Amino acid sequence: MRPCRFSAPEPRIRFHPMEVAAQLALASASATLLAGGALFAAHWPASTLFGSTLRAPATPGEIALTFDDGPNPRWTPQLLEILARHNARATFFLIGKYAALQPDLVRQMHAAGHQIANHSWSHPNFAFTSNRETRLQLTRTQHELQSILGQPIRFFRPPFGARRPYTLRLARSLGLTPVLWNAMAPDWKATHVDHVAPRLTQLILRNQARGQASNVVLHDGGQHSLDVDRSASVAAAAQLLERFATTHRFVTLDAWQPAQ
Repeated sequence: MRPCRFSAPEPRIRFHPMEVAAQLALASASATLLAGGALFAAHWPASTLFGSTLRAPATPGEIALTFDDGPNPRWTPQLLEILARHNARATFFLIGKYAALQPDLVRQMHAAGHQIANHSWSHPNFAFTSNRETRLQLTRTQHELQSILGQPIRFFRPPFGARRPYTLRLARSLGLTPVLWNAMAPDWKATHVDHVAPRLTQLILRNQARGQASNVVLHDGGQHSLDVDRSASVAAAAQLLERFATTHRFVTLDAWQPAQ
């Protein structure tokens, strides 16, 4: 007769409710930090977490004046006059729906030697848009601008600087080089040039001390409406042109990345 074998029951692991709560809180905090870090990287212009963008080169004597959210029937022509007086060229990142309303102004900008670039169709935040909407925003604007000018558009700036890996991959697949900035002041909400020009001057001099060119952002339009006040932005552009006329060269972005 075989002896009976008894196996001892496996010990049950008991967790104190406070331990469980602490672990859940830690997991939640970690997830929040990761999400916050990703959101920060999606908007911070210097971040390369989601992919590289055109960087200002090591040519500290150069400034690329760039203007977002145009064309605007009131402010863009004023900028064109100021730039012409200083024999300077700039890069304009245009919202597609406004370009479609003012094709003659877009052609005037291009004829004056300025670079025309893609800033989406209606200025969404690409950190949150679907892949389908992102593609529609870029391709529709690309088609509109190229139809107006009859030549390729080479540069793209995401509204708010917001991007995801798909945003940058898509832009490159369309022949667009993504561009952010390294000098910005809140000119979109400024009511006086003194709220804009001194800060941009400080940033240009900082970049120069670091051995870098300056990619300056100003706004000649508004994302929601053509009826905006951009007098501070226009005045700031004039002050920068006067301040740095004898020490710097004003360039368009193709000076930093020539066509292949």
